[in-house]
Amino acid sequence: MTQRTLVLIKPDAVRRGLVGDVLSRYEAKGLTLVAMELRSIDAQLADTHYAEHVDQPWYPPLREFAVSGPLVALVLEGDEAISVVRALNGATDGRVAAPGTVRGDLSLSNRENLVHASDSEESAAREMALWFPNL
Repeated sequence: MTQRTLVLIKPDAVRRGLVGDVLSRYEAKGLTLVAMELRSIDAQLADTHYAEHVDQPWYPPLREFAVSGPLVALVLEGDEAISVVRALNGATDGRVAAPGTVRGDLSLSNRENLVHASDSEESAAREMALWFPNL
């Protein structure tokens, strides 16, 4: 089943010059790049994007990180794209993510974990509408 999903290559990946490496992993898997934009976000967009987390005690540092520098927002398309991208990204905590995944190979953090990906068709639709309203 062909799906679209949103991916954010987060500020830590941009700062470390890993955008090309991360993007190439998705392309090598056979996913198609539909849209991509380098942008900075403010606290309001971070709060809207992470709406389900804003009341968590760990959210303020996540917001601060999200707005700390530019990120790359992209939409990928392919067979079962949502689950494929999440598998390629690896576990949220880079310290325990499997080798061969984006986080397993490139991250040592739970918060600064390089990438975000939609976790369901519903969140993909909501997030793509937020980041790429003209798609």
